[in-house]
Amino acid sequence: MALTKQQKRDVFAKVQHAFDEAGSVVFVHAKGLPVGETQGMRRKLRDEGVSYYVAKKSLIKRALEAKGYEGAQPELEGELALAWGEDLVAPAREVQEFVTSTVGKVTILGGIFEGRYMSATEMSDIASIPSQQTLYAQFVNIINSPIQGFVMSLNQIAEKKEAAA
Repeated sequence: MALTKQQKRDVFAKVQHAFDEAGSVVFVHAKGLPVGETQGMRRKLRDEGVSYYVAKKSLIKRALEAKGYEGAQPELEGELALAWGEDLVAPAREVQEFVTSTVGKVTILGGIFEGRYMSATEMSDIASIPSQQTLYAQFVNIINSPIQGFVMSLNQIAEKKEAAA
């Protein structure tokens, strides 16, 4: 069913709003995904603070031209959806989970990261960055490691002195 001019304006406005509020955007190609899996994917993305919207390619391309991002725009073919969020890494990471779990049905076509176009491989690399909470935990572990080693050394010295006494 064809969209009316008003519906196209509404879609265009929503796409522009997505580009305005997004820290990063992932271009997603999803074909042959059953409705149940699509709803599950949308629910999981929403729970992680990632918005997902399917729109006509022509309207997305017009909105991209209006924004004027740096770099070469990736090839946008097939059914196209946008996944975006304020977190720079979350959209790519969450979509990548569905790419691996639904082999051949969901693919990353590219994206926008820090104001420039990225290829599909670059967005997949971004998806491999751990979450902020995981990075905090790794940082705390690195800081704690020398302290823990020092405490263990002191404990061994104390045990030797007790054994000698």
